[in-house]
Amino acid sequence: MKLMMFDDFRLGIVRGNDVVDVSAVVQGIRNSGPGDLMNQLIARFGEFRPALEQVAASGKGIPLAGVRIRPPLPKPVNIECMAVNYMEDGTRAAPAPINGFHKSPNCIIGNGDTMVLPDVPATIFEGEAEMALVVGKPASNVPAAQAMDYVFGYLNFIDGSARGLPPPGNVFYQAKSRATFAPIGPWLVTADEVADPQHLQVKLWVNGELKQDYNTDDMAHKIARCIEWVSSIHPLEPGDILALGTNHRGLSAFQDGDTVELETEGLGRLTIRVRDDLKRTWARETRLDRQNKGLEGQTPQLTGKYAKG
Repeated sequence: MKLMMFDDFRLGIVRGNDVVDVSAVVQGIRNSGPGDLMNQLIARFGEFRPALEQVAASGKGIPLAGVRIRPPLPKPVNIECMAVNYMEDGTRAAPAPINGFHKSPNCIIGNGDTMVLPDVPATIFEGEAEMALVVGKPASNVPAAQAMDYVFGYLNFIDGSARGLPPPGNVFYQAKSRATFAPIGPWLVTADEVADPQHLQVKLWVNGELKQDYNTDDMAHKIARCIEWVSSIHPLEPGDILALGTNHRGLSAFQDGDTVELETEGLGRLTIRVRDDLKRTWARETRLDRQNKGLEGQTPQLTGKYAKG
């Protein structure tokens, strides 16, 4: 099942090129807003699934092209992100130690929305193409052998990043938790529709040019181990997001006016825009491009505020 929110955060199920409004099915869920509604639905999904499936099969569809697609998870309690969690196409000799960081739920935007680059002295702004899982039930100290039972579904996730902010060492919070730096969607796909989440192709395009193209089978710490590790630090709740990392070799600078598209196999295509009121520019090269040229470090800023002469 592909769950989405659309227009004024109505609940829908994707059926081909249409969405079926199933809001009436969940009217009995008392909630404080669309985020709370979706989180509670996930927690009680077994109770509501038969009615949702019946309405999705028989209800009148609305063309997806005619609705505003909203973030499918407007307000998870937690967004956790794995760091350096890929073998980078075999270029790493060994997995990096398991690591991660917390990203503010206030960063979330959805399909068709805009990532806004803030007026800060970042050396570069990047967006990491990632597959993320969504937690289906309370999870605390979950052993890896049972971890996949806690997965409700999967979605596309872009981890916006403002690199190089001072002071050195104070990185994850101010780099990752900027407003609009967590695009997700376009919808949430339940786990039963994803046969093997450890073998999915992830692709990201900037202005139609393919930049990232990798498979989740290159993950260093597999999904079950990630759940085990994160849930050993603090409890996870239904509707929480765990982003599973990226292959960094295709990362490139996000810039004003860009159209960015992310598609993980079977999860739909997420499209966002980028706005930078400062109109800063960087070369359009990827990290791999620089490596192949024998260049070290990040792509330097070419023009605009904070560019170094």
